[in-house]
Amino acid sequence: MVDDIDRALLMHLQRDATQSYAALAKAVGLSAGAAHDRVRKLRERGVIRRTTVDVSPALVGRGVSAFVMVSADSWMGDVPTRDALAAIPEIQEAHIIAGAASLLVKIRTATTEDLQAALRRIFGVDGVTGTQAMVVLETFFERSVSVLDQPSDPHPADTDASTSGP
Repeated sequence: MVDDIDRALLMHLQRDATQSYAALAKAVGLSAGAAHDRVRKLRERGVIRRTTVDVSPALVGRGVSAFVMVSADSWMGDVPTRDALAAIPEIQEAHIIAGAASLLVKIRTATTEDLQAALRRIFGVDGVTGTQAMVVLETFFERSVSVLDQPSDPHPADTDASTSGP
């Protein structure tokens, strides 16, 4: 469970994960030690999965983006499929999905020729029978999960009004 202080810490970390614990603590009204302890616990619980740098794909030679629906003749939600897709460095994300396709992958490459080569490698994965690529022309925005949109207690204690007296 994440409380309001944890949410505030997460919000500030999402804006700038390089700030000191002292600055983070001041922003949320804690001591630096308490802020550090809470961040450590958020990491241990898996709420904070990683700390990273947001790099502009276009400025580092990965300006071509595509979402690819992958069709298959068998179940693709297994370790060999995951490992085979993870071995294709152009694939940024891979999701098992319900619907007409079995997988949805997000690919970033430098050129459309590189995209074609990545699609060829996807076809080499056991069970893959087809792909449908949708090339991104422009990205309006990309966003992280916002901690502000979540209730502070997703599982509030049940209260049974019928047991309370008049």
